[in-house]
This record gives sequence, structure tokens and C-alpha cells, in this order.
Amino acid sequence: MLLDNWLFVGMLVIVAAGIPALVLVLARYLAPHKQNPEKLETYECGMETVGDTWVQFKVQYYVYALVFLVFDVEIIFLYPWAVAFDRLDLLGVIAGVLFIFLLGDGLIYAWRKGALKWA
Repeated sequence: MLLDNWLFVGMLVIVAAGIPALVLVLARYLAPHKQNPEKLETYECGMETVGDTWVQFKVQYYVYALVFLVFDVEIIFLYPWAVAFDRLDLLGVIAGVLFIFLLGDGLIYAWRKGALKWA
């Protein structure tokens, strides 16, 4: 029984790695390869760039996006816990409460560091 489960996981890993590899190989051999100067240009909104194209963005945008991503992904972990809350034992409830506490601690830390301010 346990071997069948691991066999299924192994087959899933092989298929999950094989499909993208197959698509990349097929694209390599079936895609047209005619290069010209227009194809090699950088495409940006359909218009030619004017002036310097290297523009520096404030790192605060990336920090804000990273904080959002962390909390967004952690909500995915909280959903199954909330669905199974009535069937959890005390250790499961304590682990979930600790997880929520750590989320709140991370939010307070980001807030105090000014990562959530748009100045």
C-alpha cells in the first residue's frame, strides 16, 4: 500500500517534469527560426524607446510586493487549518495559533520598519 503511494508520487514527479521538457523540445524544433533586426529589437508597448531605458525603481515597491506575497501565500496555509478546526486536537490548535501569532509579529515588524508606507 505504501509503495503504491510512493509509486504514484514518483510518476507524478516524472510527468510534472516531463511535460514542460517536452513542450520546450517541441518548440525548439517546430518554431520558425528566421532572425531579422526587427525581431531582435526590444519590444516595449509597441513604441520605440526615447532616452535612457535604464530607470531605477524604488526598492520600496519590491518590499511592499514581497510582504504582500508572503501574507498571501500564508493565507493558503491557514485555509485548510480553518476548515478542519473542529477536528483538530489541542496540538493542532496551538500550532495554528502560533502560526497566526508569527504572522502578526511579521506584520508589526514590517509596519515598524516602514515597509508599508508610501512616501
